Amino acid sequence: MGLANVLIVEDDEDIREGIRILLEGEGYNVTEAQDGFAGLEKFSEKTDLVILDIMMPGISGLKTCEEIRKISYVPVLFLTAKAQESDKLVGLMAGGDDYLAKPFSYTELLGRVKALLRRYQVYRGKDQGAVEADDRFIALAGIRINEDFNEVYIRGNATEMSDIEYHILLLLMKHPKKIFSAQNIYESVWDEPYFYNCNSTIMVHIRKLRVKIEKDPQNPRMITTVWGKGYRFEGRKEQ
Repeated sequence: MGLANVLIVEDDEDIREGIRILLEGEGYNVTEAQDGFAGLEKFSEKTDLVILDIMMPGISGLKTCEEIRKISYVPVLFLTAKAQESDKLVGLMAGGDDYLAKPFSYTELLGRVKALLRRYQVYRGKDQGAVEADDRFIALAGIRINEDFNEVYIRGNATEMSDIEYHILLLLMKHPKKIFSAQNIYESVWDEPYFYNCNSTIMVHIRKLRVKIEKDPQNPRMITTVWGKGYRFEGRKEQ
């Protein structure tokens, strides 16, 4: 696996420089942008991760993320001075994968970066040495999902998914009918300790996932909610 390419979009020069020094010290290739417009110009198909400030002059981080999502499912880590749960949900609904409130420790930032990049390698099949020779699919309820990297077909149609959506769906489909609590899902997919406020993060990603796989997302039949317990995937294996 080659060195990851990280794009930092942050209008505070000191914060931007601190993150750059940290990531370059870990061996990452880093590109900097001082605002959303510059970030969109510097974003490319080689970008593996975007660290994106929400509150910036000109074009907000939310709008910048929405523009990126039109062309890529690269992981986006939001940075913001706001720590309200509602602000976090807005960022996730705009297409972000994770959220870090300022001030943050560089240890926490680095942990989030490594976790997002690790999942993204699987998403693109970068760290699967023999993927082409051993493609494996799970087929349930009209959905086919590759167990080795992100390749999903919904009722025969190839469907683009973010790495988070892919990993949640794969987890649920590997264990149909099993109830997964929000804690189970978070610790399995994010590979981080669970805190109660992570519930909203799971709810947002489940909601986005249902939009992609359900015929009627308002009345889900495949990913159902077991009230007070969690979520489960309904369906039997196809022959």
